[in-house]
Amino acid sequence: MTAGVLYLIPNTLGVDPGPGDPLVALIPQQVQELTAGLEYFIAENAKTARAHLKLVGARHPLARPLQEILIAELNVNTPDATLTELLAPLQAGRDAGLISEAGVPAVADPGANLVRLAHREGIRVRPLVGPSSLLLAVMASGLNGQSFAFNGYLPTDAGARAKRIRQLEERSRQERQTQLFIETPYRNHALLDALLATCQSGTRLCVASDLTLESETIQMHAVAHWRRLAVSGQLPDLRKRPTVFLLLASD
Repeated sequence: MTAGVLYLIPNTLGVDPGPGDPLVALIPQQVQELTAGLEYFIAENAKTARAHLKLVGARHPLARPLQEILIAELNVNTPDATLTELLAPLQAGRDAGLISEAGVPAVADPGANLVRLAHREGIRVRPLVGPSSLLLAVMASGLNGQSFAFNGYLPTDAGARAKRIRQLEERSRQERQTQLFIETPYRNHALLDALLATCQSGTRLCVASDLTLESETIQMHAVAHWRRLAVSGQLPDLRKRPTVFLLLASD
């Protein structure tokens, strides 16, 4: 029996309230149609996945009623030992869609472990086009797009966080490499404060929030300028806003 295909299904980075189709500018038509035809999904969060499928279903008939579509969860707490179970329907010939909480799966996302196992088991993996907050932030930053590295979350302890920031800044300086990282939205301001307190004045810092949404803001300045904005009370409001931080140290 031929194994099914594991499709990597892009999600939106958020949905603006109000009228209009939130998918039209973000998810290609062909991707929406393929998503609508699947009956089995593996998702970071089943509730979020169902909300996305509801949006898709408003434009394309779903293969089954939404409540009958099987959605298995895969998150940071999922033991590696259970990944084989998630792939069992594919081994039996059923196609599946891996869907993230937001953006593209398997990038800054626990789905990477499942994709690795799928390759090992000889299951075909097909990535589909959709929004990536990390690439959008690199594009909009004006920083080095030839060499960049995503570092995930920085430590929450103030001392350890400052040490890590200095390490990343030095790496950026030595390799001329843009450094990317993210934070839980309610700690965005603490991270921005730490960056302004730790980085050198000439380091360029980009803060990109709510990418693809009407509330999107993207600012890139030298740290010295960011500090002046802080003194004058003009820093962007980052509360509850998914944000990507990028820095590139000066020579």
